[in-house]
Amino acid sequence: MAPAFSELTVLVRGGGEMASGIAHRLHRCHMRLAITEIAAPTAVRRGVAFAEAVYETSKTVDGVEAVRVASEQEAHAAWQSNKIPLFIDPDAAVRAVLKPVVIVDATMAKKSGLSKLTDARLVIGVGPGFTAGIDVHAVVESNRGYYLGRVIWQGTAEPDTGLPSAVDGHTETRVLRVPKTGVFNAFRDIGDAVRRGEIVAEVDGESIPAQLSGQLRGILRSGIHVRRGIKAGDIDPRGERGYCYSISDKSRAIAGGVLEAVLHSVRDLRI
Repeated sequence: MAPAFSELTVLVRGGGEMASGIAHRLHRCHMRLAITEIAAPTAVRRGVAFAEAVYETSKTVDGVEAVRVASEQEAHAAWQSNKIPLFIDPDAAVRAVLKPVVIVDATMAKKSGLSKLTDARLVIGVGPGFTAGIDVHAVVESNRGYYLGRVIWQGTAEPDTGLPSAVDGHTETRVLRVPKTGVFNAFRDIGDAVRRGEIVAEVDGESIPAQLSGQLRGILRSGIHVRRGIKAGDIDPRGERGYCYSISDKSRAIAGGVLEAVLHSVRDLRI
């Protein structure tokens, strides 16, 4: 008999680009998904981030819709409509109610302590900060390169390099950074073409210029409070506007690793 994946509840912690790519793939595989997010997420690639449902009530990514909910009853209503319920729940306390079989920690916090082995029958951590067999059952590699998407059952992912992944040969120059702590204000929208030197945003009057020309693949939401040094935007020098609204190859590779870890554990999960 085929596994009843519709009975497999998976809780994804985080609603940013990587977490959304994971949630999207598992939802497409007929698993019952729920997402938890913080009250004021700072997703840069908002065009492909279910975290936007925190602000907009709902968010559709590549044909899959997530809706903000506040109760178990609302979550079940979302599932009945083939949507993903998203809770504003930084500590993922809703796991005590939903009782997920699988928890995927995709907060990309790069530190341990958010999720524990005892939180679910299968706990998966994405990227550095987790140790398989100690913090979580499995870790999925998130660094670009030969091992991207690899499932690790003993040990850790590669350490955080602190550098953005290269796109068409550009690394740090394609990223916009917040110059100081304050309130963020964007002058351009996701999908816009920008030129090197153009002022695309500001924080309390201090300008943020583009360091190269390309398509604005992501930018923070205006009006939110930001901390100095965090990522504020993402410029894609390839100039393909469609990339701004599609799940990236990196996200899909990581999602594939998470799916592999779940399917590898199907017999142990007793579904």
